[in-house]
Amino acid sequence: MKRLLRSPLLWTFVVSLVLLLAVGGWLLTDPATSRSEALKTGGIAGGAIVALYALWLNDRRRRVEERRQETERQRQELELRRADQDRDRISDERFAKAVELLGHDADQVRVGALHALAGLARGRAIYTQTVLDILCSYLRRPFKHPRYADTAKRPGNTPPEEGTAEQDQELQVRQTAQRLIGELLPAADSEGTRGYDLDLTGAVLEYFDLSDRKIGKLLLRYAGLYNSTNFSGCVFLGPVYLTGAGTKKERRIGFFRCGGAKFMQRAWFSGVQFSEDVEFDGTVFAGDTSFKDSVFAKNAVFTDAEFGKTLDLRRARFEGFSDLKFRKNPDSVSLYNTTVEPSRDHELPSGWAVETLPDGRARVTVKDG
Repeated sequence: MKRLLRSPLLWTFVVSLVLLLAVGGWLLTDPATSRSEALKTGGIAGGAIVALYALWLNDRRRRVEERRQETERQRQELELRRADQDRDRISDERFAKAVELLGHDADQVRVGALHALAGLARGRAIYTQTVLDILCSYLRRPFKHPRYADTAKRPGNTPPEEGTAEQDQELQVRQTAQRLIGELLPAADSEGTRGYDLDLTGAVLEYFDLSDRKIGKLLLRYAGLYNSTNFSGCVFLGPVYLTGAGTKKERRIGFFRCGGAKFMQRAWFSGVQFSEDVEFDGTVFAGDTSFKDSVFAKNAVFTDAEFGKTLDLRRARFEGFSDLKFRKNPDSVSLYNTTVEPSRDHELPSGWAVETLPDGRARVTVKDG
């Protein structure tokens, strides 16, 4: 009974009936008002109360529905956060397990760990730089193989020397790491993608191919790059350092291809020992560039290369054919003791010349300088 008395619907009908009787009775006191008009007006007054109740009821239902939807939205957000936390936990566990397996004795386990890390990076972009750092760290580990020891002395058609089973297995693991690095980097022409940094200081690499990839900062100081290295079509968003690459004992730089690449910041090739042909045709050097103290043992091609700032060629040695016909000359160039092979014809920019020295060597000079 108490619940019925508290019902808004009951009180709405009571108020409506009271208003009907009150308005109708009041109008009936006026002789000019007919009974039907009084009853009609009273009914309208009572109906207005019922209509107001209906509006209030609809508004209440709307607010209840909004609260229900808000509760449902919060529940879904909570479930998504829990799912994200579960994915993060699973990813962290996979990451830790894969890193642990990189130290396993079996080469197939190490290869599997590398692929697990690469798969994690593909699925979760936040892991990409970390995974690349780990792959680079693996390649920076000391590694020796007989096929690298006598690279400069071995005839061109002689097959590379085989190593021990452990060395050959480790070589396969390292080549897998190299390939995965190239696959994880974004394409050079991709828009809205970041450039990931690579630290391969002192690494021993063979057939290293990052062609047509976008890279952030690249460190290859004192590295060994055997057989061939391909950076053709790369876009380097950050500085690039190959200082001293190929200079350490039993470390060489083989065929080096970098045609059509773009160096957006500093490109530092100081003291690099290029033991095979070098290709920089059509390459853009937007920042300061240095080949100071570098040695080009064979052909060096810079056809149509563009330089945006400075070029340092001090004490650089071109021992084979050199094509330095740049498309765009640097703002300033340093040519102190830059030597070339006197028995070869060389393609030089306008205003440059070859001067023969008394000791039989030849150096590059600027005519007006």
